[in-house]
Amino acid sequence: MKPLASARPNSWDFETRPVIKPTGFREYDARWWFGNPADPREPELNLYGVQLLGLGLGTLIHELGIEPRIVTCNDFRAYSLGVKQALELGLMSAGIEVNDIGLGLSPTAYFAQFDLGISCVAMVTASHNSNGWTGVKMGVEPPLTFGPDEMGRLKEIVLEGQGITRAGGAYRRVEGVAERYLADLSDGVRLTRKLKVVAACGNGTAGAFAPQALAAMGAEVIPLDCELDHSFPRYNPNPEDMKMLHVLRDAVLEHDADLGLAFDGDGDRCGVVDNEGEEIFADKIGLMLARDLSGRFPEATFVVDVKSTGLFLTDPVLKQNGAKTLYWKTGHSYIKRKSKEAGALAGFEKSGHFFMQPPVGRGYDDGIVAARSVLQMLDAVPSKSMADLRRELPVSFTSPTMSPKCTDEEKYDVVDAIVATYTRAMEAGETIAGRKIAEMITVNGVRFILEDGSWGLVRASSNTPNLVIVVESMTSPDDMKAIFADIQARLSSQKAVGDFDQQI
Repeated sequence: MKPLASARPNSWDFETRPVIKPTGFREYDARWWFGNPADPREPELNLYGVQLLGLGLGTLIHELGIEPRIVTCNDFRAYSLGVKQALELGLMSAGIEVNDIGLGLSPTAYFAQFDLGISCVAMVTASHNSNGWTGVKMGVEPPLTFGPDEMGRLKEIVLEGQGITRAGGAYRRVEGVAERYLADLSDGVRLTRKLKVVAACGNGTAGAFAPQALAAMGAEVIPLDCELDHSFPRYNPNPEDMKMLHVLRDAVLEHDADLGLAFDGDGDRCGVVDNEGEEIFADKIGLMLARDLSGRFPEATFVVDVKSTGLFLTDPVLKQNGAKTLYWKTGHSYIKRKSKEAGALAGFEKSGHFFMQPPVGRGYDDGIVAARSVLQMLDAVPSKSMADLRRELPVSFTSPTMSPKCTDEEKYDVVDAIVATYTRAMEAGETIAGRKIAEMITVNGVRFILEDGSWGLVRASSNTPNLVIVVESMTSPDDMKAIFADIQARLSSQKAVGDFDQQI
């Protein structure tokens, strides 16, 4: 049966037929508005639709020639267990052996692929999205997750009714994976320096894991908003959200902590506040870690996303250590895959995804593994604070990630228009904040780089109906604002662009 490809046409259809909005199939995972009694928006997905998604995923697994076994897991939301069970029904109808590890983080599910020797994974989570959203992160080749090719084929199978029912499906509930995951995080790690750490989880699923894991490493942990509550009563668990970082800052200063760590809803991202209460954006944390890692692994390669600081190319410590940096598309699937293909030691995303490759990690994004690397870096320099390490970095002025509203149907056309206007500006020799465009990177929207290395980025979000705007100046906060003003002026001609969620 083909699904209804729009939101609820009427109550009868919604209760008797699968409903899946096509735009929920995103570049590297799937995400839909599932519904919230407090929000009047019509749902984009129902449980029959989830079941059809499972049938489609199972069909794709067979099509790819992968062993028909899969790890399933869910985050803590009122409906996540039901969504997972509907997905499992679909998978089993496709002849897949389901191995359900219960409640966990996305990295718990990725760990289970290695722990259980199972190639395929389906993690039911909407990460930091507000209550009412659901989604699935999928993969068939550890430590990678789906990219556009796999997501495109899955979308085709599901929406065109190409799912194939097969015999052989089964269900196994697997116990003990979460406990083994926690033990693995601290295996061989014992801090020699007593570090006081505030762990902020925004009432997301990471609250059940992060404080315990950090304590096992030897840190003194002060839990902050670690009680599981899918309504996210104080703020969304998003390490890029300034509200979360400001709450964490206040707690760090109140408790005189050595640092604060912020984890997102499904635990695959990490944000950092230093001992002076300064929020350090994740790309700068990545630069700190690259300095530390390249000192231990000379001539290492790092992969960073196009939202990240340009300092990776000019940093004197990385140059001295012979490190090489590649810029690539934003998105956990893209950076994860590129890091593996390039033989990189680590990949970093400005959103807080860190991909530690062997021997530092297993290659998937894990906020607690990233936190572990930060603690080990700080532990190795007992005379220095986190703020000292921040001050040792070259100076630049970077905006928060800003996300003006733009529908999934319109955002890519808007970005194409913005790419075109900056292309014309470069060809005409126009100046932006007094400088010409020296280079443009267009692998993911447009990153225009000015003559002094300052830059601005406009791209479409891969998993929400938004654009993504980031600016970095190598000279001053006022210059950063001037570059941002140029972007705002060009976006003002695009009627599809809504309000910004935050301003510089």
